[in-house]
Amino acid sequence: MSITVGHTTFDRVRYDADTDVLYLHVGDPNHAVDFDESPEGHALRYDGDGMLVGITIVNAKQLLEDAQPIVITIPERVAIDPAALAPAVQSAA
Repeated sequence: MSITVGHTTFDRVRYDADTDVLYLHVGDPNHAVDFDESPEGHALRYDGDGMLVGITIVNAKQLLEDAQPIVITIPERVAIDPAALAPAVQSAA
């Protein structure tokens, strides 16, 4: 499964149902060397070249149940259609 957010396609998608956290990564998660937080509270991970390689979405299921686009500023503001994330969250159910 892959999920595209803005200009980045994440090829590693993992949902932890116990903590309601959705992890999105490009390639090996260990390649992240810099960390930041979006204004909306999502964790962002960057590689050594400053490219976005990971996003952590906390309360993912709850956000999806709101049926509103999930907004993440990375640095441009993008809105994610809940339908794009739903398969990842539902796969762990």
